[in-house]
Amino acid sequence: MITHTVTFRLAHDCGSAAERDFLDTAHRELSAIDGVHDFTINDQVGAKSDLTLQFSMVFADQAAYDAYNVHPAHVAFVSERWVPEVAEFQEYDYVLHKG
Repeated sequence: MITHTVTFRLAHDCGSAAERDFLDTAHRELSAIDGVHDFTINDQVGAKSDLTLQFSMVFADQAAYDAYNVHPAHVAFVSERWVPEVAEFQEYDYVLHKG
């Protein structure tokens, strides 16, 4: 199992119609891709980061994650929405610790 997270800040004002449209579109389009499970959108509440939002999703295995990365809906979202609207981001992918 892989947990894929991306923490980011939009170029839009928090609470704006543009922010809502971006998040609604992301949820609708990305969560519909085969292999995506538990898609969530989270708000940053800590004072230690200016990255204000996070997407989190789970994939059963590396093959499902790889298929997501090249899926036409994901590729289109990244080029049409992510690149022009995200000001800054950090991406993290996790598997359960083997300890």
